[in-house]
Amino acid sequence: MSAANLPRALAAEALGSLALLATVVGSGIMGVALSDGNDGIALLANAAATAGILVVLISVLGPLSGAHFNPAVSLVMALRGDLPWRHFAAYVPAQVAGAVAGVLLAHAMFDLELLQPGTRVRSGPSQWLSEGVATAGLLLTILLALRHRPAAIPGLVAAYLFAAYWFTASTSFANPAVTVARSLTRSFAGIQPADVPGFVLAQLAGALLALAVAGYLLPAPPGTPQQGAR
Repeated sequence: MSAANLPRALAAEALGSLALLATVVGSGIMGVALSDGNDGIALLANAAATAGILVVLISVLGPLSGAHFNPAVSLVMALRGDLPWRHFAAYVPAQVAGAVAGVLLAHAMFDLELLQPGTRVRSGPSQWLSEGVATAGLLLTILLALRHRPAAIPGLVAAYLFAAYWFTASTSFANPAVTVARSLTRSFAGIQPADVPGFVLAQLAGALLALAVAGYLLPAPPGTPQQGAR
């Protein structure tokens, strides 16, 4: 990606993160309202809406920025040499800012208090393990698909995260920017701010594990020059 294209890429990352969080938080609020407080139905609505918007966002914004919307994804791409470190340093603030704006937008659409620190407790070894597993699975899905099925990435990522909503105890945040933003809502999708560091550390550990596993499963073809960080 050239320096001239970086502003468009950052706009795409911010816009995609905004839309993703507006969907995650908004669908959680709507799911609880329509299900009369049934958490199972609310989670189903939340997972389905998130999977659906991811297919759209990755498909339309991927050509502009890679459609990371996730600092863990950007970190792994930088470590692989696929994203220059100076671009990584710009991607992360754009992702976090967009995610926070998405939460505020969801609150505004449902006529709720805009700023409301989360109160939902999400802490402990099972939650941290779940986030590590969720993030490792997400990154492995992306890295393996990049080699074998790049055109299928939007659907594969959406399908994986839909499943991970249900098989992880944490409901699969799998994204540091999402985690920070969701600490600003007391809705169904929220997390209390004190629990954010544990989630983020687990997510980064999962991302690095996925990078190592993918490196073993997908060795570089013979004669391929090794990429360096740009």
